[in-house]
Amino acid sequence: MGRLWIVRLLVCAPFLAASTAWSADVHGRSSTQFLWFNNFFDGNKQAEFAEYLNMSITNIDKAGKFSIEGYGRVSQDVRNGEGLSGRLYYLYGDYRGLYDKVDIRVGRQWVNYAAGTALIDGGRIDLRNIGPIEFSAMGGRNVVFSLNSESGHEGDYAYGLAAHLAGFKNTNAELSWFRKLDEGDVARDVIGGTFEQYLFKNIKLYANARFDLASEVFNEVLAGVKYYPTADLILTGEWFQSYPTFDTTSIYSVFAVDRYQEGVLRADYSINEYISVSGGYNRQEYSEGASADVYEIGTSIKPNKKLTINLSYDKRNGYGGNLNGGTAEIFYYPVNSLELAGGIQYDVIKRDSLTNEDYARKYWFGGKYRINNRMSTTVRVEDNVNINFSSDWQGRVVFNYDF
Repeated sequence: MGRLWIVRLLVCAPFLAASTAWSADVHGRSSTQFLWFNNFFDGNKQAEFAEYLNMSITNIDKAGKFSIEGYGRVSQDVRNGEGLSGRLYYLYGDYRGLYDKVDIRVGRQWVNYAAGTALIDGGRIDLRNIGPIEFSAMGGRNVVFSLNSESGHEGDYAYGLAAHLAGFKNTNAELSWFRKLDEGDVARDVIGGTFEQYLFKNIKLYANARFDLASEVFNEVLAGVKYYPTADLILTGEWFQSYPTFDTTSIYSVFAVDRYQEGVLRADYSINEYISVSGGYNRQEYSEGASADVYEIGTSIKPNKKLTINLSYDKRNGYGGNLNGGTAEIFYYPVNSLELAGGIQYDVIKRDSLTNEDYARKYWFGGKYRINNRMSTTVRVEDNVNINFSSDWQGRVVFNYDF
């Protein structure tokens, strides 16, 4: 029943878009695609047609406070007889500025708090313009997608609360709480926070953290600083740690896990309008003293306005194996309406001392052509050659219509 409703909605939406019977404005994009690829789960070649529709309806009321947003897709397999399938990513009504203090959103929507994220069929209320702290609350049925449909159960819900600073020019902060229920049982219970602080017009401090109440551990912590000594130079330093936690209702929650952490140092510099360079070092630390070092360098060269060449190289040594690899990409704009591109990625991998080196290569090319202000088309084709595939051709052809 749910799938048919989605299909009917997406099929009828273009006719709704073409209508001028009411004063509301309807905007969006219809993206018709043909895709072919290897099915990762069964290894079979697959081809399908898909229709993606992104739509926004505004000016529904005189004050322009109410709008409707939607995005979904239907696809038809044409090779393996899997038939028609559909997926609704979001569809909600949004009323903003009730008494100039309340925003209300109802329907299927993506909610992102510092403590957690969820796709829900439910509601969200934001309370603002009440002082230096604003509040948000959300809750509804937790939507879980499987490969071809939704896989949720009765009793799957997600809800949460958030408070964040408002009106501070150089400071952003949020503290939130997120809970997820799995068939009525508490599967996740997390407190999270984010923080950003700008200093002296050239320094940005930032941090994120999530504390799992069930496991009583910080499962994610990120702290970083960006320094802009000039307009052309960005220096970045970050530290991140992750302690894997699973839903308390999952079998994986009973297994022992180890903490992972990494430190990043990175520099990005634009020498002039034609050349920019970047370099970075990443230290990765695993359990029992195991570690790995990752080095990256890259450059972007623009000999003229029609041509851009990107080159990068990375080297990894340590726990989990060694890797040497690089990427070369070229972008060419012969006329304003046409973009051509292609690239090669080549990696040499040494997984452990008992195996020989293996190679992973990716070749791709593509193009984008803007037919007029409303219509465009894109093409991308790539081949992957690696330890799993001697040749893995996949690609897509897309026709976009903006309305």
